[in-house]
Amino acid sequence: MHLPAATASSWVQRFAHLVPPGEVLDLACGSGRHARLFAGLGHPVLAVDRDPQSLAAAAGPGIVTLQHDLEAEGAAWPFEPGRFAGIVVTNYLHRPLLNQLMASLAPNGVLIYETFALGNELFGKPSNPAFLLHPGELLEHAAAGGLRVLAFEDGAVVQPKPARVQRLCAAGQGVVQTEVKLDHLSGAE
Repeated sequence: MHLPAATASSWVQRFAHLVPPGEVLDLACGSGRHARLFAGLGHPVLAVDRDPQSLAAAAGPGIVTLQHDLEAEGAAWPFEPGRFAGIVVTNYLHRPLLNQLMASLAPNGVLIYETFALGNELFGKPSNPAFLLHPGELLEHAAAGGLRVLAFEDGAVVQPKPARVQRLCAAGQGVVQTEVKLDHLSGAE
């Protein structure tokens, strides 16, 4: 799902307002489209990627970049539990990181995750099952991480390109359910 640098995922845009004040982690940030979105909303952002060229594109006001290859042999998860008010991950899956990633979310934090799922091989790359989520897999990881699911989708999309994806927005147990407004775009109360 390659988008122009300035265009954030519609899924991330939809739920960005739920992230409470505090630091946001943009994991595998690429050119920084989501880092810029959250920095624009007033969050300090830590944009992490292994590619220095991507990080150079992601850098900007309110954004600290960190070059780190989380998949390198012997690489450890570098972030402490409960650090981030928000974590955003798109178009990236490395299953060994998921437990630590979710543990790094603050008790009142929000995780926004969107990546490819089995069936995407019909549309193109990625097609390797190692990089495709199994049916309901994000839900299982959220439950194992003690997160409350706010929204979930699993299916085919046509924008920004035809693909099979899973999308999740989940919150830590410190988020009061009545504070979560999912219909903010429609103007409904």
